Amino acid sequence: MSLVARHLERKGIPTVIMGAAKDIVEWAGVPRFLFSDFPLGNSAGKPHEPDTQRFTLDLALKVLESAPGPRTTVQSPLRWNEDGDWKLDYNNLARLPPEEVAKRRAEFDKVKQVARGQREKAGVA
Repeated sequence: MSLVARHLERKGIPTVIMGAAKDIVEWAGVPRFLFSDFPLGNSAGKPHEPDTQRFTLDLALKVLESAPGPRTTVQSPLRWNEDGDWKLDYNNLARLPPEEVAKRRAEFDKVKQVARGQREKAGVA
């Protein structure tokens, strides 16, 4: 998305990226970036919380219209939780019970099997 945003900007179309991977998005040099300090995949707000999603979209539009220059980053004031402990738990296998690890591994293996079938069906190696 970062590269698409840069391409669109070169064509005169203003963009703003909403994201949760600050280091990656900033390194790619997007014109405008709204950073949410949330787990990956949640840059538009908390799941099932339309109020946080609406707030995030409104803030992104404000960044779009008011960024003072290229490579502007604005951090959302919203927090995933009060203490930030989610960062210790997020995808940390050492903090997951073995049953949960096994469940997630089985789900991932299922997805890989579907993808493999799709590739074979399409004739892609």
